[in-house]
Amino acid sequence: PHLSLSVLVKFIIGARGCDVPVEDREDPYSCRLLNITNPVLNQEIEAFSFSEDTSSGLSEDRVVSVSFRVLHPIVITSLGVFYDASDAGFQRNITVKLYQAEQEEALFIARFSPPSCGVQVNRLWYKPVEQFILPESFEGTIVWESQDLQGLVSRNLHTVAVNDGGGVLRVLTAAEGALPHEFMEGVEGVAGGFIYTIQEGDALLQNLHSRPQRRIDHIRNLHEEDALLREESSVNDDIIFVDVVDTYRNVPAKLLNFYKWTVEATSFDLLLKTDDDCYIDLEAVFSRIAHKNLDGPNFWWGNFRWNWAVDRTGKWQELEYPSPAYPAFACGSGYVVSRDIVHWLASNAGRLKTYQGEDVSMGIWMAAVGPKRYQDSLWLCEKTCETGMLSSPQYSARELTDLWRLKELCGDPCQCEARR
Repeated sequence: PHLSLSVLVKFIIGARGCDVPVEDREDPYSCRLLNITNPVLNQEIEAFSFSEDTSSGLSEDRVVSVSFRVLHPIVITSLGVFYDASDAGFQRNITVKLYQAEQEEALFIARFSPPSCGVQVNRLWYKPVEQFILPESFEGTIVWESQDLQGLVSRNLHTVAVNDGGGVLRVLTAAEGALPHEFMEGVEGVAGGFIYTIQEGDALLQNLHSRPQRRIDHIRNLHEEDALLREESSVNDDIIFVDVVDTYRNVPAKLLNFYKWTVEATSFDLLLKTDDDCYIDLEAVFSRIAHKNLDGPNFWWGNFRWNWAVDRTGKWQELEYPSPAYPAFACGSGYVVSRDIVHWLASNAGRLKTYQGEDVSMGIWMAAVGPKRYQDSLWLCEKTCETGMLSSPQYSARELTDLWRLKELCGDPCQCEARR
């Protein structure tokens, strides 16, 4: 109770929930609708169409690639290259490879040469490949490589129509900001195509049929959740609603909005950020501040990750930050920053770019400030229990309740007879 006189605790919540049910999003971390309509089932689909009035030109580029994301399981049955319309027939040596994102070894390869040029379909030559089911969220790159001295016959992506099968795949382009140029193999474009089929068609149709009712139920649940949150805020005054849609990808924006609120609405010396699934021992935090004199300007106290590799796929997919590793950042179970740093963040919130997560975003922002970092391993980065810990992450509400019960019984939730 005595801490309530010196500590103000607030939960940061987006003012709006995502109105798209999780099952109908491209991924569970954003609010982008998985926009599949009228899927093309039970037939092979050529991924790209080319208008007759747009010619394919021989370029100087010997490596051309296109990247894509699978939004519903597919199987690629063939890889293809552009047809050289000369009377001499197919006179090229070209290799086509499919890579999974961030993998160095190709999943499968098709090799085209004059004696083995495959089957002509429309304006391309195709060869069958070993068939794998590419699951939802699979990200891949098709790379065409000329084995001759001359470049490839290729087209700019903007002159190509993508046959997405009704929305089961999406081409990723650097121009849209979906993929940095430096992560492309060779030049972005197409020097051929691929043929694929849609898998699990019955399940997909059933999912699409149930989508309208699922959305109605989801919106109703959102309204009920909003009412409960407003009631909680009214009774306990412990929530700050910030002007963002509440999804994982928007957590960095939530954080910046909260920093602005703290500067505008409160007076404080230090700010502690944590997650709502974390055990935080505030008495231990205050004791450590007093013993270590952690109260000066321009400081950041936490357990820092150094040279943390940037992920290009999955939950922590980072497509905006070009370096292979992040600047040092504190792990998310808890960290403390000084008032002047919060003021700097708040005053620059409109200019700071947000990245895939709030912790790595904070590290990138702080690289411009150069704060004094105080490394402290008692801000635990993984779910474990250590005597004297300041924080520990990834607990359920029941587990947190049990930890605090043991803390009150024994003074140490990690070494308590009641735990056994």
